[in-house]
This record gives sequence, C-alpha cells and structure tokens, in this order.
Amino acid sequence: MVIAVLLISLLLLIASGTPVAFALLLASLLAILIDGGVPGLVMLHSMLGGMNSFPLLSIPFFVFAGALMNSAGITQRIFDFTNALVGWLRGGLGHVNVGASIFFAGMSGAAVADAGGLGAIEVKAMRDQGYDAGFAVGLTAASSTIGPIIPPSLPLIIYAVMSSSSIGKLFAAGVIPGLLMALSLMLMVAWYAKKRRYPKDHGFSVSRCASTFKRAFLSLMTPVLIIGGILFGLFTATEAAIAASAYALCLGGVVYRTLNVKTLLKVSIETIETTSIIMLIIGAAAVFSWVLTTQHITTDFTQWMLAFTDNKVTILLLMTLILFIVGCFMETIAAITILTPVLLPIAVSLGIDPLHFGVMMVLNLMIGLLTPPVGMVLYVLSRVTDVPFETCARATLPFLVPLLIVLMLVTFIPALTTWLPSVLYP
Repeated sequence: MVIAVLLISLLLLIASGTPVAFALLLASLLAILIDGGVPGLVMLHSMLGGMNSFPLLSIPFFVFAGALMNSAGITQRIFDFTNALVGWLRGGLGHVNVGASIFFAGMSGAAVADAGGLGAIEVKAMRDQGYDAGFAVGLTAASSTIGPIIPPSLPLIIYAVMSSSSIGKLFAAGVIPGLLMALSLMLMVAWYAKKRRYPKDHGFSVSRCASTFKRAFLSLMTPVLIIGGILFGLFTATEAAIAASAYALCLGGVVYRTLNVKTLLKVSIETIETTSIIMLIIGAAAVFSWVLTTQHITTDFTQWMLAFTDNKVTILLLMTLILFIVGCFMETIAAITILTPVLLPIAVSLGIDPLHFGVMMVLNLMIGLLTPPVGMVLYVLSRVTDVPFETCARATLPFLVPLLIVLMLVTFIPALTTWLPSVLYP
C-alpha cells in the first residue's frame, strides 16, 4: 500500500507540473503519513543528512567557475582557438562546435552551462556562415552533453556521494567515453558536410593557431589545474572546485579585466539560485530514497530483477532502458539520487564495477537532456538562440544516433571506463 501511494503520487505530481524537489517531498510525506509508524522529524533528519556531505561543497564552486567563464568572455577565447585549430576542415564550424565543448567540459562540468554559454556563440557563428539552423542547434545540443562526462562533472560528483565512490576515479573513468562522444559527433559532422556540401570556413594557418592559442592559453589551463591537481594529489575534488573558482575570478577580474562588480554580483546570484535548486533536489531525493529503503523496495526490486533473469547482458539492457525512460521525464540529479540506491546493488551483484555503472548512468541520463518532455538543454538552447523548442527537438534527433552508439560501447565494454582509473590509481 505504502509503495503504491509513494510511486503513484510521485508520478501524478510530476505529471501535473510540480517541481521535482517538491514532488519527491510530497510523495515521501504522504507515504510516511500513511505508514503511521514513522515520526515526522525523521523526514527532516533524512533531508538534512542527504545534504550534509563534504564532497557536495564542490557543486557551488564548479557552478560559480562555469558562470564566471561565461561572463568573463573566456568562452569566446576558447571558441576562437578551436576555430583556428579545426575550422579549416569541411563543415569546419561543426567540428569547432564539438571541439569547444571538449575544452569547456574541463571547466564547467554541466551540459546546461555549456549550452547556455557556448551555445549562443556557436549557433550564431554557424548561422552567420550559412549553416542550416537545425544542424547548428542539433549539434550544439548534442555536443553539450560531453560536459558532464569529461571531468569535472557535477552529475558524477552526485553519483560518487550516493555510491561512496572515489570522485577522482570517476573523473578518470569519464575521459575516454567523453572523447568517444566527441569523435562520434565529429564523424557525424563530416558525413553531413559531405552530404550537404558544406564548405571549408577558412584555410589552415599556423600563425592564426598560435595567436588564438596565446589569447586562450590561460583559459585552457583551467582543466589542467583541476585535473592535474587532483591526479597529483595537490588537492581533493572539492578543493579543486575552489581552486577553479579562484582561478576564473583571477582571469576575469585581474588578467582579462572583463569582470566588474555588477557582473560578479549577477554571477553570484545565479550560482546561489542554481546551487539551492540542486541541494533541494538532493535533500528531497534523500528522503525519497530513505522511504524506498525502509519499505524494502530496493531489496525487493533487486531480487525481482535477478529472479527475472540472471543474464548480465539482458539486465544491462533493462537498466539502460529504465535510465533512458527516466531521463526523458526527470531532472538528472534527482534521477541519480533516486536510482543509484535501486540499481547499483543489482550492478554490483553481477560484478559490474561501480565506476563503469556510474559513467553508464550519467551518459544515459545526459541523452535524456536532449529528449522531450523535460529536455533541459533544448529549453536553454531555445531561449538563447530564439529557435522554437519543437525545432530544437526535431533537429537534435539525428545526433542521438552517435550518442546511443557510444552508450552501447560504454555499456558493454567496461574497459572503456575502468582502464584509465586503474592506470592513474594503481
């Protein structure tokens, strides 16, 4: 009875447009009241306990660093350098789009930040050069999903907290899948460029590469600072987030002098708002997960799944399907906090490495950001490019193909995620 009330009320609340955090809290509260044997204060303790985690401190600082990068003109420098580097290829700005996302991924760790920051620059540049608006928007949406896979990654931090995994190892596990995503999208761009006869945007120039690299050098050092500091043990992932924020603040305020008090205040308010939303979702999901655990839903689901089939391939496909469907309807962070306690025990029982499962989960949910009805990346791009949401959704569909291929590779070839962590963390 309690289980039915919990799940049905959650679905109804989400379907009615209730924000995910409040839907989780209300569904959990209703289940607790019906159960009758649980004091109301337990809900508050569970919520506070879910948010009381030291690694979660990295979230506001990575959000702040990404917002500073967007506001200080750093993204434009990265775009210009990437344009000089690969813009000479046929369909050059398409390749630039993907390449810039790789560089920006090492700074923000969020798909929405990539879409909102680089997205407007990339789509405008491509449309000005005569590229089809649908191609520009679809590629920009797809390439933005690289951000949460290549470190640093906010979703991987959330997964690390929920699964008690090493953030550093998870960051390392995301590097190869992230590069595979970029390669698959660039192959897609090459195919489109040949089919539609897109021209080369400019010739290759060593001097142009050198000059744009010089302008972007300090910006490009941001991922080196973050990843290098973690790998060499100079600081933890949380401290790396603080270092990234300080570095971005120094670049924008002292070196480039593109930040002023008004911009800094705006960035700070945006960071507070974004962090508050994320933390509220985490707290609400902690309560929901507690109810799932106390009602033995996670244990029962694990037993049911293993009784249904003990074939590893079949279970991986089922979990992939579950994650994909949930990603279409639920915000990423909420999905991770709810599904990790449910699906991870099944994965571990089958001998699947938690690092492998974590990257698979995040990659799957990232694809969900490109699909209606939630599709946060599509909403952001629609807003910053003035392209209708429906057009954004249709234009993104072809670019789901290379991402789904990479997802299958990551799902069924564990070495793509486990090899690099084993080398860097022997």
